[in-house]
Amino acid sequence: MYKSSYLNNLLENVKAKYGEQKEFVQAVEEFFDSMDFFVNKEPKIEENAILERLIVPERIITFRIPWVDDAGKIQVNTGYRVQFSSAIGPYKGGMRFDKSVNLSILKFLGFEQIFKNSLTGLPMGGGKGGSDFDPKGKSDAEVMRFCQALMNELYRHIGPDTDVPAGDLGVGAREIGYMFGQYKKLTNTFTGTLTGKGLTFGGSLVRTEATGYGLCYFASEMLKTYKNTDFKGKKVLVSGTGNVATYAIKKARELGAIIVGVSNTRGYIADTNGLDVDLILDIIARNRREFLDEYLKIYPNVKTGNVSRDLWKTPCDIALPCATQAEINLENAKTLKDNGCFMVAEGANMPCDLEAIRFFNENDVLFAPGKASNAGGVAVSGLEMSQNSLRMSWSFEEVDAKLKGIMQNIFKNCYETAKKYGNEKNLALGANIAGFLKVYEAMLAQGVC
Repeated sequence: MYKSSYLNNLLENVKAKYGEQKEFVQAVEEFFDSMDFFVNKEPKIEENAILERLIVPERIITFRIPWVDDAGKIQVNTGYRVQFSSAIGPYKGGMRFDKSVNLSILKFLGFEQIFKNSLTGLPMGGGKGGSDFDPKGKSDAEVMRFCQALMNELYRHIGPDTDVPAGDLGVGAREIGYMFGQYKKLTNTFTGTLTGKGLTFGGSLVRTEATGYGLCYFASEMLKTYKNTDFKGKKVLVSGTGNVATYAIKKARELGAIIVGVSNTRGYIADTNGLDVDLILDIIARNRREFLDEYLKIYPNVKTGNVSRDLWKTPCDIALPCATQAEINLENAKTLKDNGCFMVAEGANMPCDLEAIRFFNENDVLFAPGKASNAGGVAVSGLEMSQNSLRMSWSFEEVDAKLKGIMQNIFKNCYETAKKYGNEKNLALGANIAGFLKVYEAMLAQGVC
């Protein structure tokens, strides 16, 4: 498969050992796609077993979380923290609460986080965590008791210079607040150990908007560099109605885009003449779950369907997948290309499967990997850490300007790295190598550890 026998053997070992962890194996394979020629240019990678060490987390913590629901019944969930790499800084990555959470998903997310955090230029290692607890339908009191029970174990393994968790799917300001309160009580310290906190106790402005805004800042650089254009008049599809999608829709519209399709877990709506963005944002803010029904009451004649994936059949110029992993497969990728899409930028974590990514890169569709294009969230988390350390806060405009600068620098780094190695349109290659180099050099300098 690869020109490098070292990579072939290593991938075989990964599949043999972790074959049931399909999300993690895909993340490793996608990374190896970019490393094929590079490992032969850098013999120290194999000599020092850099990749062998990098694909195994430094530490995986698994623990029981017993808590009491509102009926007085004891419930038990499983908690995880995957501390993947601390080569360039303390572990940094979100906590995810969802019934789908398992070790494969958290290892995939943690592995991606290593390179994403490296690309920001901030001193953050890679980690991820979460639980199979589903906050949907739970009362505030139940969520609080669960978060406190989780932190009763997790607090031993985190800290401002050790591991700094953040929010993710199912973990917003409410959950972060409850976890932070319990951490503060258990440790008798007020530190920046978690990010995504409320503004009254150490949070940062722009954190909510960061991933969606950052995605559009990165995509703007792609349009300017590769097409000598911008978002104005471009027809854009956005999947999802969470924070990432919401603020991607808002920023893309602000930059002049025409939003022609939006989806959620129940289906999609599309109108090639453009959707009513103000109405979309209003409905999402009030009733995200009933988004489709609410929109169709006002605009009953738009195209709609109950299969979310069918969103990608809508003709567009740009696709911004912001919902979840593996939402664009090879068939979707081909349909997007056939219908005029010339650029795909990932807002979610690995929303395009490996075959789709390869298709885009081989068929002149500009593609931005999530480890680069959705790094805005962790970038502002890093800025929150900085503000906490300085015991100060920055204005919205200051943080937004820093975010924009970070995303522009990430693009520049990915583009110049890809160009250096002879494939300037392959941003996945550029992101993987650029993110890897910093970690690689740190691992060499620190010896076998």
